[in-house]
Amino acid sequence: MGITKTDAFSEAHNEIAVMMKALAHPARVAIIDYLLSVDACICGDIVNVLPLAQPTVSQHLKELKNAGLIKGSIEGKAICYCVEETAIAKLQAYLGKVSDKINKKCC
Repeated sequence: MGITKTDAFSEAHNEIAVMMKALAHPARVAIIDYLLSVDACICGDIVNVLPLAQPTVSQHLKELKNAGLIKGSIEGKAICYCVEETAIAKLQAYLGKVSDKINKKCC
């Protein structure tokens, strides 16, 4: 998170911030959408559905994996990626709290 004082915030706040930062790119959102639409896939499959070069897709996959949003397992010469369910559940819980607060018309 750069040179910000991340240690001044809770682990939960930092974790949510890292995940949301990783999702702050349309290609990464598209990758998550694609992974949700299939049971699993390899990097080559993702390259075929996005208008991006293979190295660019690999970099986006790396960012999503570093943020804990996806997981990958090696199958032969390919890496099979899928969505990390626990991370998505954490995002869903956080955004649910935000939505609940907004629905109560706090301001």
